[in-house]
Amino acid sequence: MEYKTNVMRKLDSMKIPYKTHRYGEGEALSGTEVAAIIGADPARVFKTLVTAGKSGSHYVFMIPVALELDLKKAAASVGEKSVEMIKSKDLLPLTGYIHGGCSPIGMKKPFRTTVDASAAGFETIIFSAGKIGYQVELTPEELRRAVPFSFAEVV
Repeated sequence: MEYKTNVMRKLDSMKIPYKTHRYGEGEALSGTEVAAIIGADPARVFKTLVTAGKSGSHYVFMIPVALELDLKKAAASVGEKSVEMIKSKDLLPLTGYIHGGCSPIGMKKPFRTTVDASAAGFETIIFSAGKIGYQVELTPEELRRAVPFSFAEVV
């Protein structure tokens, strides 16, 4: 029987179709290394970043793995004066995920989520399935069924 992450179980329960990609479990690799291993264009492999706004609210951003989040654009997209990346040690208690295995699906509580506008140009995007070594691929429309989000240029 194939191993299922919580993300996969949630997608299954919502009857949302997805494809899985595996790579060396436990290997902490950069997103571009993951893209190369699974044979995917890094422009459509997305990383999930968690930030804190000046207001104290938390926000999730999904951006292509080879790019960096533009904090000014990110803040503007969510109506904040500024946002900053949360500390790695705060990720697990806040989201239930560890660095390198963070997914927008299945966080401990829902956070406002923004996906870089470049994702709208792809039939499918690939992102963490919530555990290092596991990725899921689905259409942006199907992702929206699992996690409400908005598109914005944030890189």
